[in-house]
Amino acid sequence: MIPISRCSSNDHLVIIGNGMASHRLLEAVVKLPHRPKQITVIGAEASPAYNRILLSPLLADEMPPSALALRDMQWYAEQGITLHLNERVLKIGREKQCVVTSCRTLAYDRLVIATGSRPTLPEVPGIGLKGVYGFRTLQDADTLAELALRGGQCVVVGGGLLGLEAAEGLRKRGASVSVLQRSERLMNRQLDSMAAELLETTLAKRGLNILTHARISHFEDDGAGSLAAVVLEDGQRMPAQSVIVATGVTPNAELGHQAGLTTQRAIMVDDTLTTSDPLIHALGECCQFEQHTYGLVEPIWRQVDVLANTLCGDGSARYSEAPTATKLKISGVALYTFGPTEATPEHEVLHYRDPESGDYRRLLLRNGQLEGAVLYGDTHSGPWYFAQALAKTDLSACRQALLFGEADANALLFDNPPTPSSTLEAA
Repeated sequence: MIPISRCSSNDHLVIIGNGMASHRLLEAVVKLPHRPKQITVIGAEASPAYNRILLSPLLADEMPPSALALRDMQWYAEQGITLHLNERVLKIGREKQCVVTSCRTLAYDRLVIATGSRPTLPEVPGIGLKGVYGFRTLQDADTLAELALRGGQCVVVGGGLLGLEAAEGLRKRGASVSVLQRSERLMNRQLDSMAAELLETTLAKRGLNILTHARISHFEDDGAGSLAAVVLEDGQRMPAQSVIVATGVTPNAELGHQAGLTTQRAIMVDDTLTTSDPLIHALGECCQFEQHTYGLVEPIWRQVDVLANTLCGDGSARYSEAPTATKLKISGVALYTFGPTEATPEHEVLHYRDPESGDYRRLLLRNGQLEGAVLYGDTHSGPWYFAQALAKTDLSACRQALLFGEADANALLFDNPPTPSSTLEAA
């Protein structure tokens, strides 16, 4: 990639997209001394940027829509930012350095593409029927809440983070909900079999109908273009008035591809978040760094720091991959996990379970260093475990106390042995 200089005060910075990544970039850029005076943001949704992470609690009626707002329109005006909402960019003209929207043509000196992603839809017959929905926007949350209030049968396709959060939100709104998980267990990318079993038991007791090893044959048409049922490959027919698809996301990379930027699964960027065009950058779920694409906010926040430095700083910041931790946003369910899901022969496995309290912990160590953890129930030591994993701390001195959490482990690390209240098991 070609080295570029930072923006000058005379440059026009145009940002396509007004989601969380775009907004966090704005928050960072306006604080820098070399920010461009002219900044234009184009958002396809009708409202200013909001906290998409809170869509699940919103759907569950645990908070009002106002709690999701990040900034109001006045903030953009006070920062000298022009915000165009409910407007889509149709194409990028690289030769003339302009973007063409549904309403106008804008010249840019530097361009950021932050168009996010959309739900990945399974390639099964009937996917286009009325009654099949995704769950990515405020409008989606409003639509699903209305569906739940009407009652009836809802089927959520996907037993990962978003699918389970959507299913619980629909249940709390009054819907009868089934969850279809293609693999053998819920959250199979984050949980081991025991934690997944505990989670399934908890959710089933709340009233969710969970089916694993569930492969969809087709969505059945009611004869008028609307959904009537979900039919599985084993022949099981599940009547449904609505289906919510939560099987992953697809990067919105079409603008970059149409503009001739290098793309694979998403828009390719280097470690400064610069695309194959030195005047164009990509950020968040629409970009790809090396083989990685994104669906969690933690790496995107690190991308924002790098891109803000690229645009308005000294250009020295570089993006690199780092481990991330996962928490489930379902009220009353405490779950914290990071690192490998499955143990290898090189791992030492420590695990603990208290059936009465519902607590479960499993730690994976290699050569005394923590590489992965699954915590269910009592998760208060999760961030400490994660910090030790990132720091590659040698935990050999406190191995026998690791499962009891931060306080006991730290005591041993500092030569003050604790009195364990239970026993741990190594496998």
